[in-house]
Amino acid sequence: MPQPRHAPRQPRPRGPLRYDKPPMELDDLVDRLVDRGLVVPDRDRARRYLRHIGYYRLSPYTIPFQQGGSDHLLRDGTSFDDVLDLYVFDRTLCLVVMDALERVEVAVRAALTDHMSTTYGDAHWYMDASHFRDRGKHVGLLKIVRDTCDERLRGTPDAGEDSLVHRSALEHYLTTYGSPELPPSWLMVETLTVGQLTSAYRNLKRRADRTAVARSIDLTAPVLESWMQTYVRVRNVCAHHGRLWNVGLGVYPAIPNSSTVSWLEGHEALPERSRKRLYPVLVSLQTVLETISPRSGWARRLHGLLSTRPTMNLRGMGVPEDWADDPFWRRHLD
Repeated sequence: MPQPRHAPRQPRPRGPLRYDKPPMELDDLVDRLVDRGLVVPDRDRARRYLRHIGYYRLSPYTIPFQQGGSDHLLRDGTSFDDVLDLYVFDRTLCLVVMDALERVEVAVRAALTDHMSTTYGDAHWYMDASHFRDRGKHVGLLKIVRDTCDERLRGTPDAGEDSLVHRSALEHYLTTYGSPELPPSWLMVETLTVGQLTSAYRNLKRRADRTAVARSIDLTAPVLESWMQTYVRVRNVCAHHGRLWNVGLGVYPAIPNSSTVSWLEGHEALPERSRKRLYPVLVSLQTVLETISPRSGWARRLHGLLSTRPTMNLRGMGVPEDWADDPFWRRHLD
């Protein structure tokens, strides 16, 4: 049965004001931080960090230290190193999360192409519109792949003169085979962003196919669809060096209700505030890693990072203070 199509969400109205704030020199930006109560013992050092990180990337990390008024004044004793330490922590957290995201992304690419290619005995199954619910999205998928191929052929040929440098698999296909026009599935999935990959999976027409892809990584189809949508958002935050530890993602992983999906033992008691933070994303990543990389030390790396942080950081992520005591985590930390 076709899935109901939802009307696109209307954009929110624009604000009424005109932005007319002038750009500021580095010294003026340091003065602004000092005026707000930040202790800056070494102005040259602060200027260097602002030059290479950017004031508007670093300044949101002052928010947890603010008194709470509209004047952005900081609590007494807040130092530049306090703010920088939070920024460095967030950057490290992004790297840890990206490591897991990349493994999950690769696993989903493999699961999709392996199932569809072998089930239908067709390396080019994705060119057949009968596999997809929305024909318009299918046309868009083919255009993405075709544009990538055209761009590769217009670009400079991959080097291949010595034994250690080989052409990419895509270039080899395009310069070796004239038909089919587009590459086989296992090359096609590599041309997609994680968002495009998620869209292609969601657009599969047959529930049995969506279920089989999800089952290969021990998930249900609704859970995989939900988690992948969240991962698109998280990956974009990390890839663009955004603030992750206390960001409002806007889309969150579904809490699995199937006993076949590994999850926290006390998930019913997970506060609503935690569900709208990063913590469920971290749990979901470890759930998938249990299947695709059971010997991974990712949970220990995460624990090593979070165990050094103050309660403020954990609250911003929705992480309970006793999170590592849950049997879900304990079996990966012992």
